[in-house]
Amino acid sequence: MEPPSHRGLPRLSWIDTLYSNFNYNTDGYDGDATDEHKSQDGSETMPFIDESPTMSPQLSARSQDSGDAVSPSPNDILVPGGDTYAEKGLEMRKLVLSGFLASEEIYINQLEALLLPMRPLKATATTSQPVLTIQQIETIFYKIQDIFEIHKEFYDNLYPNIQQWDNTLTVGHLFQKLASQLGVYKAFLDNYKVAVETAEKCSQANNQFQKISENLKVKGPKDSKDCTTSVTMEALLYKPIDRVTRSTLVLHDLLKHTPTDHPDYPLLQDALRISQNFLSSINEEIDPRRTAVTTPKGEARQLVKDGFLVELSEGTRKVRHVFLFTDLLLCAKMKKTAVGKQQQYDCKWYIPLADLTFQTLDESDTSPHIHTMPEHEIEEMKMKISCIKSEIQKEKKASKGQSRAVDRLKKKMFEQESYLLLHSPTIPFRIHNIHGKSYLFLLSSDYERSEWREAIQKLQKKDLQACVLSSVELQVLTGSCFKLRTVHNIPVTSNKDDHESPGLYGFLHVIVHSAKGFKESANLYCTLEVDSFGYFVSKAKTRVFRDTTEPQWNEEFEIELEGSQCLRILCYETCYDKSKLSKDDNEIVDKIMGKWQVQLDPQTVQSKNWHMDVIEMNGIKVEFSMKFTSRDLSLKRTPSKKQSGVFGVKISVVTKRERSKVPYIVRQCIEEVEKRGIEEVGIYRISGVATDIQTLKAVFDTNTKDILVMLSEMDINAIAGTLKLYFRELPEPLLTDRLYLAFMEGIALSDPAAKENCMMHLLRSLPEPNLITFLSLLEHLKRVAEKEPINKMSLHNLGTVFGPTLLRPSEVEQKAHINLASDIWSHDVMAQVQVLLYYLQHAPISIAELKRNTLYYSTDV
Repeated sequence: MEPPSHRGLPRLSWIDTLYSNFNYNTDGYDGDATDEHKSQDGSETMPFIDESPTMSPQLSARSQDSGDAVSPSPNDILVPGGDTYAEKGLEMRKLVLSGFLASEEIYINQLEALLLPMRPLKATATTSQPVLTIQQIETIFYKIQDIFEIHKEFYDNLYPNIQQWDNTLTVGHLFQKLASQLGVYKAFLDNYKVAVETAEKCSQANNQFQKISENLKVKGPKDSKDCTTSVTMEALLYKPIDRVTRSTLVLHDLLKHTPTDHPDYPLLQDALRISQNFLSSINEEIDPRRTAVTTPKGEARQLVKDGFLVELSEGTRKVRHVFLFTDLLLCAKMKKTAVGKQQQYDCKWYIPLADLTFQTLDESDTSPHIHTMPEHEIEEMKMKISCIKSEIQKEKKASKGQSRAVDRLKKKMFEQESYLLLHSPTIPFRIHNIHGKSYLFLLSSDYERSEWREAIQKLQKKDLQACVLSSVELQVLTGSCFKLRTVHNIPVTSNKDDHESPGLYGFLHVIVHSAKGFKESANLYCTLEVDSFGYFVSKAKTRVFRDTTEPQWNEEFEIELEGSQCLRILCYETCYDKSKLSKDDNEIVDKIMGKWQVQLDPQTVQSKNWHMDVIEMNGIKVEFSMKFTSRDLSLKRTPSKKQSGVFGVKISVVTKRERSKVPYIVRQCIEEVEKRGIEEVGIYRISGVATDIQTLKAVFDTNTKDILVMLSEMDINAIAGTLKLYFRELPEPLLTDRLYLAFMEGIALSDPAAKENCMMHLLRSLPEPNLITFLSLLEHLKRVAEKEPINKMSLHNLGTVFGPTLLRPSEVEQKAHINLASDIWSHDVMAQVQVLLYYLQHAPISIAELKRNTLYYSTDV
């Protein structure tokens, strides 16, 4: 087997680049510059762009240790010294910008030198004696013209600002625009390896091109005495890669020297966030850890990807560690070893990539039935895990550190999280050996399945030969897996260090605006995934935009985050093969056109303002915006100042004004859901489009005559979402602040008779509008649950959705109770769900019966 090519992008080291040449305008013309990035054996490593914020030598050791990320404080370097403090910061800001402007001039000259031979080469391509073909020219110079135009425009706009400097001048919008165009760099990076290889092959085949590529003339700066410098084409092709990292460095330093109240500050923050997300996504795709393994036959085999997957083997779910090498896929499990001995893997099976195919649904009629855990059991397990987290934090505070009790709780949490991780995935990933057996993995994310499929297919494009490993070869390869692995632990929070980010808890608002770059018209939609409890879950889906190359969704979604750190966006083309769709409820047969992952950085996401971003892959650009609301803010109830509306207005005020027993909005939403949404899969669980919900909210608030027409035409999930929003925005919960603690105590009673007396007495204690509305909602939810086989919404599921909305602690109790973000699934939330579930599972309750029965149990309410 031919050893795979090592040729790729050089690793970008901040230390090498910056500590040796810190000045921004030091961007030398050494034609052999790329040799610095080669490994000892002369081969180049895969690229890795370091997006670390600690890259500048000016950053203090304190900031490096603390892990402070996106936005360095302008106070970090300058010590306040009266009125001159702000002036010094702004003066430093000018110096940073001046240095960057000088380096931009050099960079533009380098791009211009690269473009100079392109035009005559294109002119000769159509003659009888071409130097290069059109295809070769387009490959070598791919996106260089676009990058040149972007930076030329940036330079032309920045230059006059520096020449006529004023501390009030703003340049943040220029950097924001520059960052928004990073998609061009993504396309350049994807093509870089092919461009360099093509240039090298053309140089070897054509002496004329070799002379051109080895002696490109770069103009010096305007103030430089040296007019031109000779640089190789390979060195110049590397410059755009280096430029991405330098631009991010400048953004860090600009933020450091820009006062937080300066108009540029939020714009620079946004530009830095976009740049960091871009660098992060690049690193995911070009991770350099492809360590070679040499087999006894001398074959070079590299690890390309590894991770933990759930395999369905003989009807049982098993956690496996899967290793993708350059020529085979190996499935292993960790051996049980004695304490103190090195862990080892046991190979379960392997398939040469030359023999591997992806099984389709039509070919897998005999595939085993995938048993899924009921959703209410998954939610209950999440609650248990969160309760254990809370107990761990309390125990740590009490014992001031580690203790045996903490260790026991951590072990218990690991067991629960592992069980959840094992039983939650449902998306099938079928792999087949053309000479034998098929294998079935279960994944929680279509993004993850696509990653594995694409990585395998990319390797299969090479000239692979089938290989059969002897027992010794297999033992050597399996033994190397422990050292080579890049994923060391299953992704559960109990494996995280205490200093690692717990993630975000609250609500992420996402607007999916539009997409472009599709080559043909298609029926297109997007889905959104976020990580939760160690695995990714699909949370929202746009409508299908039909027969277009530029879909304009403009849909807003509210996504609940439970310790989330990443947002994934997937763009699909709809498949209408009904024979495939009916095979398996969990199968996704639509074609992924593009996929992206965005880090949810707490420092940049937690803002009242929307952050707009553009992400690009495979030539497709998706524009979206997002903002985050923390849990404590989302729970805060703000009474409406307009007593004429219904949202945020006391339920007693609304019913009195309407002369009704149940608010009109509740009656109409319930009626519409029962008319056409009672069999909708995930009704009340799946998010409606936020813009549709806001439209309905405005209509109900203004009492528009067209309410009934709008309801009949609106998406049913938006109507369900409007009903939930109404209850969430009541000035106090439907079951009232006054009775909250009594409900908590009542549901905790062990004796069934005592619990019955207490829970019924508490209902009678509610104000009449609250009671009648609650009983109406209760009967409606029971009717929804009757259709569980179709809509997948059990009483448990409905209790989980509505419990925390109808019953919440008052703001005073909430502040006293919530100490940690991870308390989102705390004991109280568990009890809130149980209260509603108790009434849902109870026999029908009538107001007449409640009033007629005199109960002896009483409580102070």
